[in-house]
Amino acid sequence: MATDVITLITNDHRTVESLFERLKKQEGDPKATVAELHALLIAHARAEEDRVYPGIDAHHSVEEHKQAEVLLDSLVRARPGTPEFRKTLEELERSVKHHVEEEESKILPALAKSAGDKGLKELGKAFQERRAQELKALSVPKQAAPSKAELYEKAQKADIPGRSHMGKEELAEALRHAKS
Repeated sequence: MATDVITLITNDHRTVESLFERLKKQEGDPKATVAELHALLIAHARAEEDRVYPGIDAHHSVEEHKQAEVLLDSLVRARPGTPEFRKTLEELERSVKHHVEEEESKILPALAKSAGDKGLKELGKAFQERRAQELKALSVPKQAAPSKAELYEKAQKADIPGRSHMGKEELAEALRHAKS
């Protein structure tokens, strides 16, 4: 697995492009794809700003990140399938595409010349660590499975017969059937 910062950044760019394609083609759950896009773009931008950009002149790129964040927040709030969603998606994709083209044609080649192989690997490690911190902070914690008491209470509200003799798995199954 490549660990130099340029490969890591460009890999993220390709992932973002595939998420845009998935949204445009309306493949899968659009809310989940937008959430994935949001987390990746924010984590990627913060890792670049905190670990990669301090050593180079990247003020314009930071401004582009801010613009993308505003559009990203609008996309998160927009309802999939609406004209607002499509318009915001197009604007965000255009903004990110412009940023990626500039970064890959100017900033990353200049970084490659100035940092050398060892420096690119060190930056890659720092970028990866910062990106992982952000992704962890941005992820929605998974909810713990409901307790037997919580399931019993739900079964009581759903008026499921025989609930007092059921175990946790039986209560969960009965509640699933009651919702169907």
